[in-house]
This record gives sequence, structure tokens and C-alpha cells, in this order.
Amino acid sequence: MDTVLFDAPVTDDERRAGQYAGRIYVCSATPESRAFIAFTAELVREAFHPLDPERAQYELSVERYAEILGALKPRFIHHPESKRHLAAVLASYGCDLDQVYFDVPRLRSSTSDKFLTTGIAYAWHPHRDTWYSAPPCQLNWWTPVFPLASDNAMAFHPGYWGKGVANSSREYNYYRWNQQHRGGHVAQYVKTDPRPLPRATEPVELEPQLRLLPPPGGMLMFSGAQMHSSVPNTSGKTRWSIDFRTVHLGDATARRGAPNSDEACTGTTMRDYLRASDHGRLPEDLIAMYNDGSEGDGRLVYDPYAAAAAARD
Repeated sequence: MDTVLFDAPVTDDERRAGQYAGRIYVCSATPESRAFIAFTAELVREAFHPLDPERAQYELSVERYAEILGALKPRFIHHPESKRHLAAVLASYGCDLDQVYFDVPRLRSSTSDKFLTTGIAYAWHPHRDTWYSAPPCQLNWWTPVFPLASDNAMAFHPGYWGKGVANSSREYNYYRWNQQHRGGHVAQYVKTDPRPLPRATEPVELEPQLRLLPPPGGMLMFSGAQMHSSVPNTSGKTRWSIDFRTVHLGDATARRGAPNSDEACTGTTMRDYLRASDHGRLPEDLIAMYNDGSEGDGRLVYDPYAAAAAARD
């Protein structure tokens, strides 16, 4: 990976091909992405009212902070307006909504000075999404909710594009993860995090690293095979961001995507994606192309409502 493109005059087909080759795209905010940011910022401010959400960590216990996140983040993920905004954002960047499928958007928070770095506010070690059962054609979209600084951003580690690193992804099965490690209990992990998150098992050279700072609504687009991590936040503010993931029907069918460098996980996230135009699922015969025989190992698709009901029983 040796290229970052800013507002590149390319089609979505060309942009996806570039991402599969390791390029990172930085795109200016659109009216639709700004509207998504405004909606999200209002939810965040409402959850922490009357506190400033970028500085609320200094007024709350870590337990209370995690409790607020435990209510706020699922509300954002499953809010019907989040999906509506997401589809509008995709269209504004030239995507065909009948061909592009998205996973539900995530709201991320990175607190300053190690206030909360586990559980629902996990500070990510260097990783690829493809260590977590993402398909090679998965593309990541990332934007900040409030202005960024270099010391509270995300970092890319471009030296590892296409270069394998020893890692623990062999121990990760997506269906067992859905069954055992998702749900509201994650907010309870305020000191340590016992979840088996794949990581490098050999030293990772963090330099050279690349930190890109788009404004709120400005979008980073990159392959799920990119090595990336959370920058240790020393800014004095909590960093809030949105990310979501997409796959393209034609690319998934043709098995186009980034090269496999070192992934050994099992299961697939392909059942999670929703068609941007009407929220339909990917065809079953297409999903079957990504099966690996581990389908009986856990829960194929995580259902937050079923999980909550099971926890109450």
C-alpha cells in the first residue's frame, strides 16, 4: 500500500478495485454525511446531558460512563434513522444501492488517558477485520463525529499490506463469537476484557504509521484487510466516530477482494449484510460460497432482541 487518494475523481467500481489493491480513499463530507453526523451528535449529547460528551469522562465514574454507553450504542445501531442515513450516505458517494449491502453502523468512543479502554469502549490493538471473519470484499467506512486530533485518531500500518504476521485468528469462530461474546454484558468489562479478540502473536512495528484526520462527515474508505489500530488517546477529549462496512454483490459473487495475507479464522459475517435499497439479505446461494463447515458451531446471526430475552429468562 503506497497511495492515499483525496477526493479522487473515480467511479465506485474503480474505488472498490483500488481499495482491494490497498489504496485508502479520503472523501470530503457530503450533505448526507453531515446530516448523519448531526443526527449522531444529537444522540450522543442527549445521552450525556448536561455534560459535554467529549469531556464527560472527567465528571463520571467509569462504571456510570460504561452504563451510559451500554444504552447509547445499541440505540444508535438499531435506530431506523441510522439505516436511513447510512443508505443516503452511500448514495451520495456514488454507490448503487441495489448492489451494495451494509452491516449496521457502529458508534465508537475512545476515551482519553486510559479512562476506559475495555469492553464497550475497547481500544483496538493492531488488527485486520479479516481476522474477525470478514470476507475479502469487505470495505470499511469511517468518519469522526466531532473534530479529530492526531493524538486521538486511528492509525494505519501500511507496511503490513499484503505482508503476513503471526496472529491468533485461528482461534476465532464468528458463530461462537455471536453466541458467547456479544450482548449487553460487554459494558461490564470496565477493568479487563476477557473476550478472545484475535491479535498479532509476534511484535508489530507500529512505524511507519499513517494518521488521517478528516473533518466530521469526511469519510475514510479502506479494505477490511488493512492493518489498523486505535491511537492511544492523550488529547484530553473522548474521540467519537462512526464506522460501517459494506460488500458489493457483484464483487462477492465474483470472489473479488483483497488478498489473503494471514487470516485463519472460521465462519463468515456475510449473513449480517443488508441491501442498502430495501434491507434484504444476501442470497443464500452466495452466502454458501463463503461457508467453511463451521456453521453448526454457534449462532449464525446475532439477534440482540433474542439475546436480551434469553438473558431475562
